[in-house]
Amino acid sequence: MTTTRIQLALNVDDIAEATAFYTRMFGVAPHKQREGYANFAIEDPPLKLVLFQNPGAPERLNHLGIEAPTSQQVTAALARFTEAGLETRETEQDVCCHAAQHKVFVTAPDVPLGWWEYYTVLDDNPANPDGASSSVCGAGCSTGDTAPATCCA
Repeated sequence: MTTTRIQLALNVDDIAEATAFYTRMFGVAPHKQREGYANFAIEDPPLKLVLFQNPGAPERLNHLGIEAPTSQQVTAALARFTEAGLETRETEQDVCCHAAQHKVFVTAPDVPLGWWEYYTVLDDNPANPDGASSSVCGAGCSTGDTAPATCCA
């Protein structure tokens, strides 16, 4: 990835149906698929679309984020947020949602979970044979029931 892009994470009832729809809509295949999960790395418009199978979720929007090309940009964002007096939490090596990431959570008003994440992917396919997260991310990530201290991208 060479450009920064917005991340939109959605709760969907049927991952196969949603994946097929967004493949047709954006004209690109998913970048990554796992059970109950798919993500699209769309170049035009620059968008990281993440789908979580979460039937009956009260909100369709799971969370919002900004994916940056480098860790240096995440660190610069953290400095900017801190200087602006925003509440943040950083995780430098997070194995979560099928990728190792460096990220900053920033508390925000009027969004479903109350936060945005600013992150970069360090390793898109880390060794994790049992598929479990080894990070601050909890099982509630895909349900939208957790706070930034326990959730992921």
